[in-house]
Amino acid sequence: MTIVSCRLIIHGQVQGVGYRYSMAKAAQHLQLAGWVRNRLDATVEALIQGDRIRVEELIAWAWRGPRAAVVSRIEITEEVDGETHADFCQLPTSIGF
Repeated sequence: MTIVSCRLIIHGQVQGVGYRYSMAKAAQHLQLAGWVRNRLDATVEALIQGDRIRVEELIAWAWRGPRAAVVSRIEITEEVDGETHADFCQLPTSIGF
């Protein structure tokens, strides 16, 4: 099992549609760690950690999102030396971009 950590910036109609809540539930179901939060620029940011195959499953889910979401683009960056998380949670809105 290969453990990876990826940061996602999700663009489109992703705030006000239950995206963070739905992503947290999907990540918990896949037994992934990390967090998800809204950003002031109307995107959603997530840090996903876990088994590569499960991380890829959550990224595939991120393109669909919850029913009311419309995802136009996802920026994906693999993190090399970041902090590790024990579970997956929602964070408050990010102040920065």
